[in-house]
Amino acid sequence: MVYRVTLIPGDGIGPEVTAAARLVADATGVSIDWEIAEAGETAIERSGTPLPDGVLASIRRNKIALKGPITTPIGSGFRSVNVALRQQLDLYASVRPARAIAGEGTRFPETDLVVVREATEGLYSGVEHWVDRDHAAAETVNVITRKASDRVIRFAFDLARREHRHHVTAVHKANIMKTTGALFQTAFREMAAKYPDITSDERLIDNMCMQLAKKPEEYDVIVTTNLFGDILSDLCAGLAGGLGVAPGALYGEELAVFEPVHGSAPKYAGQDKADPVAEILCVELLLRHLGEKEAAERIFRAVWETIAEKKVVTYDLALPGYTQRPVPASSCSAMAKEIARKVPRVDLSAPLPRPRGAGHADDPHLVA
Repeated sequence: MVYRVTLIPGDGIGPEVTAAARLVADATGVSIDWEIAEAGETAIERSGTPLPDGVLASIRRNKIALKGPITTPIGSGFRSVNVALRQQLDLYASVRPARAIAGEGTRFPETDLVVVREATEGLYSGVEHWVDRDHAAAETVNVITRKASDRVIRFAFDLARREHRHHVTAVHKANIMKTTGALFQTAFREMAAKYPDITSDERLIDNMCMQLAKKPEEYDVIVTTNLFGDILSDLCAGLAGGLGVAPGALYGEELAVFEPVHGSAPKYAGQDKADPVAEILCVELLLRHLGEKEAAERIFRAVWETIAEKKVVTYDLALPGYTQRPVPASSCSAMAKEIARKVPRVDLSAPLPRPRGAGHADDPHLVA
């Protein structure tokens, strides 16, 4: 069977890491027909818009996409393509697994949790304006609806049940945001009552950050609003080894887009230096979504073994914090080739060290 998948290379390091991911995908033997769709700065140069209609049409047609990071200008320039993509395709659930696979230097080796973030509204709704003519004050509207809250919370509980995870934590700020925060809190409490087989609790966003910094191994599935989820998923990526090893996925009712948590890192563009692991693990999640579980497991094990060996890793995984011995840094393409070389050779029957949470599921990784 041949799967047709939209591929958005992205900006900055995007073309390099997506090329690395394609190399590893090819090594699995799964047939994928990649349909290239340009978005971001490259698309502006060609078509005058960062998100051409053709990109959206491709994803709607294929139902699945692999996306590289896309630059979002800070403070000025075009609006975030990432936000626009999620809103226009109604990709409401941003799922970001944090699995400690960065090797011997990982400070929290038992981290294995999933952040489920509402991705279409909240403070990222794009409803903002200047309050005065002098542009000395500005206002952003925090849009929280019951419909969006219900469906992302239901998604989180369904994910927990499907993966045999046992606990869901809602994160909000209902003590201060007594309408928007309380709405999300109420939706969570009512939804939790429908899943008696899964325990649940709540945390305020500030307390959640502190709890994760102390004992991330106590958390399983976290569900929250857009801004809080954006912050927490980066925090959890740091606990698991860094943004370079943090994949992500976006789900709608029928569509799925897989993208790394990290940004486009324009200062490293064209240097063949960026860590390709997050994008490669996006392919792992993509293959699980397609039902190609053995191929996905081969990718995960090949990544794990490559990082554990510390022979061919990019500069971020060769830093003193991630290894107890001097390790020369390899290029992005060299690490991708090493992972691809291992993919068909890994022993699927061999035990693989896993963090605490991996025992939750029959299939220990994210399946959607």
